[in-house]
Amino acid sequence: MNDVMAATGFDVARIREDFPILRQTVRGKKLVFLDSAASAQKPRPVIDAMVQAMETQYANVHRGLHWMSERTTEAYEAARDAVAGLLNARERAEIVFTGSVTGSLNLMAHSYGRGVLKPGQAVLISAMEHHSNIVPWQMLRDERGIELRVCPISDAGELDMAAFEALLADGKVGLVSITHMSNVLGTYTPAERIVALAHAHGAKVLFDGAQAVVHRKVDVQALGCDFYAFTGHKLYGPTGIGVLWGRRELLEAMPPFMGGGDMISSVTYERSTWAQVPHKFEAGTPPILEGIGLRAAVDYVQAIGYPAIAAHEAALTEHALARMSAIEGVHVIGRAQDRGGVVSFTLDRAHPHDVATLLDRQGIAVRAGHHCAEPLMHRLGLESTARASFGIYTTTEEIDVLADTLTRVREFFA
Repeated sequence: MNDVMAATGFDVARIREDFPILRQTVRGKKLVFLDSAASAQKPRPVIDAMVQAMETQYANVHRGLHWMSERTTEAYEAARDAVAGLLNARERAEIVFTGSVTGSLNLMAHSYGRGVLKPGQAVLISAMEHHSNIVPWQMLRDERGIELRVCPISDAGELDMAAFEALLADGKVGLVSITHMSNVLGTYTPAERIVALAHAHGAKVLFDGAQAVVHRKVDVQALGCDFYAFTGHKLYGPTGIGVLWGRRELLEAMPPFMGGGDMISSVTYERSTWAQVPHKFEAGTPPILEGIGLRAAVDYVQAIGYPAIAAHEAALTEHALARMSAIEGVHVIGRAQDRGGVVSFTLDRAHPHDVATLLDRQGIAVRAGHHCAEPLMHRLGLESTARASFGIYTTTEEIDVLADTLTRVREFFA
């Protein structure tokens, strides 16, 4: 911990005080939580913001004229402003709230895929996508005749940019939908280059930023992309809320995803007209408390600052790679030059589920499985891996506990 603090000026001990769940013990062992890529823990400001809203002002939003509805509406829409600031969106109308990043990607497949793309066009993804950025496009392909193209990756786990450009060459790709950071390999894709090549060939670009927005500053204007999606629960906020940012002119050209209340301008039995963006994509009662919690999470992360967060997690990742690579029989998956705080690994003669179970008995929480990325596992010649992933509250001591325990686990299987 002290080495990281000296290198980054990042007071992880102080930050950990904000996360009450980290104080507990598991089977007499201090909790070592290394599963933040699946869902991050929540700081006290997020918990308090949601509890306060429930205890003092809860009401439905956008409809009521009484003071509680007006106050809750203001708090909910302040979340939209906070997210717009986080991403450097041009205006709050470009921020659409969904239920998750999966919801955002499905909205894109339905509204952009069915409403803008034409049969004969293609969607281009990569070989390291999460299922949520594969399955909706397969459904679109099967229903509408949209071609689905997959860009390969290198053995190091990096995007094959020569193949990427070749897949764009015929001009048929209408949308590139690609991860900004792999949830398995930790690989950051070269976002600016992806955008430049895609735009040069007439394609729009959507990034799945579920992992990336947690670890680094995302500026959609600097990236030059057209759409960006992420989820609240990985960014230290609540579950049940996701974000889709899109350029307003593109959102306005897309039909609604779902019909119902709050997404309409007027309704008769003969026809309906739609509300302005972003509301035409937000049918029904929205995730009110979750939005309030997300705003608190965004404010919390912004107060710490992405430069400090990125430096802290880069130091953690470097330390983890050094420690784990030194353990005989442990194989770290992926060797990308630009990577974030996600380390997938296997252990000789041991199934990842068994490894995770034995680690859990020592109070260490890691993930095991295919991580909702089966095609990537097949590309790597694996069925599953164990995965340790880091957050702002992770310490080098916790990584040392993981490495020391893995050494004992290796001896057990040997």
